[in-house]
Parts: sequence; structure tokens; C-alpha cells
Amino acid sequence: QVQLVESGGGLVQAGGSLRLSCAASGSTFRFYTMNWYRQAPGKQRELVASLSSGGSTNYADSAKGRFTISRDNAKNTLYLQMGSLTPEDTAVYYCHVYFTFTRRAYWGQGTQVTVSS
Repeated sequence: QVQLVESGGGLVQAGGSLRLSCAASGSTFRFYTMNWYRQAPGKQRELVASLSSGGSTNYADSAKGRFTISRDNAKNTLYLQMGSLTPEDTAVYYCHVYFTFTRRAYWGQGTQVTVSS
């Protein structure tokens, strides 16, 4: 059993920055992929950024050059640094982890990010 708790969301003006955190607890495994998804009102959930246990990163085109995914292994925490925010970034952001060996996936409950124009 794994629990993921997001934090750091809030209201920010266009052009500003936010740093989201995802704290993991419970059982963990060596090989995994951690991800940030988001879901805006009336839209499907989309993958924003990914970070593998090997350190590889991938970003959605909309996030490239603006967002950075990282982790602190000692704190068992995943981060998403977001800059140059626009109203199009307004969404609920979800932390997600997939453990390759067990083929199990876990979701956080989400944190709201609202960007005003």
C-alpha cells in the first residue's frame, strides 16, 4: 500500500511560479516511474511530466521549457516546479507512481492550481 499526498497548489497570477510537492509513504519498490498529471475543467486528464527511477525525464509539449520534475529520495518526495504560468495551466494536478515490478499504480488526491489572467 502506497499513499501519495500533493501540496503546493494555489492561486497565482499569469507569469508567476509554483512548486508542487508529492510526499510518498508506505511500501515502495526500486523500479518506478513517477508522474504529474493534470485535469482541467471539461478536459481529459493529461500527462504533464514523468521521472523514472533511472533519472530520465519527459515532458508534455506544453510543459517543455517551463516545468521541471525532480525528486528528493531522502524525503521520498516528488516535485514539479512550474514557471511562466498561464491560465491554460489551471487544473487539478495529480501525483502518480507506477511500480514496474508489481505493475501497480497509485494516485494522489490532487491539488488545485489556478492561474489568473
